Amino acid sequence: MGGTARRPMSIVGIIPARYGSTRFPGKPLAELAGRPMIQHVFERACRATMLEEVMVATDDQRIFDAVLAFGGEAIMTANTHATGTDRLAEVAQRLSAAEIIVNIQGDEPMIDPAAIDAIIAPLKQQKEIPMCSAMVAMPDFVRAWDPNIVKVVTDLHGYALYFSRAPIPNPRGGVAGLGPWKRHIGLYAYRRDFLLAFTKLPPSPLEQIEQLEQLRALENGYRIRMVELGDDNSIGVDTPDDLERVRAVLEGQIQR
Repeated sequence: MGGTARRPMSIVGIIPARYGSTRFPGKPLAELAGRPMIQHVFERACRATMLEEVMVATDDQRIFDAVLAFGGEAIMTANTHATGTDRLAEVAQRLSAAEIIVNIQGDEPMIDPAAIDAIIAPLKQQKEIPMCSAMVAMPDFVRAWDPNIVKVVTDLHGYALYFSRAPIPNPRGGVAGLGPWKRHIGLYAYRRDFLLAFTKLPPSPLEQIEQLEQLRALENGYRIRMVELGDDNSIGVDTPDDLERVRAVLEGQIQR
């Protein structure tokens, strides 16, 4: 584990994980039900039927050692990456046999394995799709105005038109009769060659305004296939308070 020799593979799930975090240092190693959070993510990702291998990509020896300790696969990366996507690309560069790379967020200890399979399926079915992501219906008008919740609008064929922190579509005539907004789920599947090319592109204007990396793909003319999930019960951990909420769910104290 962590070495250079690897068996042939085509679909790989990679979990980027870093120790440093402004809001929550050491987050991947935070304890949940007796296990580090990164272990929960890893084990759930391993349940996705379409993934042939799952690994954690990190620049921190503590995370690397923790993953090996629970029997997972880890790989060390440079500590200079600005984003998790850049860390993903470094690992993808080494995986010449991989065809599809899935970016699995390391702070989603309750991620649904079926959601991972759902975003892989379109890439297996249609060779022209460079990347795929997920969304879920969000009928709550108030949450649509929350800039921390990313919204997405698609064309009639399910391809993303735009992502925004603003409420899109913006109901000029009122909300009566308007269907639910679509909340973007930060789960991505890429063709390896596209991922490597994407991370070499400079940050784009809209990406910098919205602080949404996926806009770089749209601004450069690439299409993003969106898959609508029936439900999203995952709880992302950004703060210690989020961790307590997940811990309570795992211990059966509250409902999701």
